[in-house]
Amino acid sequence: MNNNENLQNTITNNRNFMKCPEFSEAMSKSDQEKNLPHPPHGKKTQSPLIDLHPFTERAHNPIHEDSYSNLLDLRRSVRAYDKNAQLTQSQLAFILHSAQGIQEYRGQNEAFTLRPVPSGGARHPFETYIAVRNVDGLPQGLYYYAPTANIGSKKVSIEFLKTLRNPDEQITKMLVGQKWAATAQAVLFLSCVPYRSEWRYSEHSHRVILIDLGHVGQNIMLSAASLRLGSCCMAAYDQAVCDEVLGLDGTNEYTVYAIAIGKPQ
Repeated sequence: MNNNENLQNTITNNRNFMKCPEFSEAMSKSDQEKNLPHPPHGKKTQSPLIDLHPFTERAHNPIHEDSYSNLLDLRRSVRAYDKNAQLTQSQLAFILHSAQGIQEYRGQNEAFTLRPVPSGGARHPFETYIAVRNVDGLPQGLYYYAPTANIGSKKVSIEFLKTLRNPDEQITKMLVGQKWAATAQAVLFLSCVPYRSEWRYSEHSHRVILIDLGHVGQNIMLSAASLRLGSCCMAAYDQAVCDEVLGLDGTNEYTVYAIAIGKPQ
């Protein structure tokens, strides 16, 4: 088989992966059907949490645009940022909550969560890490958003993980040389914990996970637009470097998306 035939087979397999499979058989043998405990809805934190300034109080309310039709016109992928600008904590808090905040638990043993974004089977298999370059009151470094810390609340808490050595250089390396992203005030890295979806959908989870990822990205971009900030979603990143920097094992949790957030030039 030559290279062109291999390429065509790969394309055909990928196209078939996008098609909807028969879910009932997969779900009948899922761990949910076996009455196994559902996986945690978030990771355990190891350090004291930092409560970001609230975005709900009038003094800190960062929202400039709340017309949905205007947001659809404003949302664009931005790749040029004012490197010296600064995000407020309330701006970051609003974006994080809009992406993965937990509004309530549902189901037996609180097996499901409702969040601002839809997710197949209410599984929400993502975690959010923040590479902070310039956010008011936060040291540069890597942080983890802890949504399970504030169920049913718009309060947003994050955990400081580590300092990034030369953050501009490290972010550029994580994002395969996309230097413009390292000028943003913050870059969100989304990881996937696949078993959260596999528990319900077994081998048919992964197509659903990719669909869910788009929901999260759109919420983040619309939220950034409402703050008059720019954003850009990136599917190109160095898998091994990102997983290493974020402290992920690459099997049970791995990087799947990156989104730059900042003030446009």
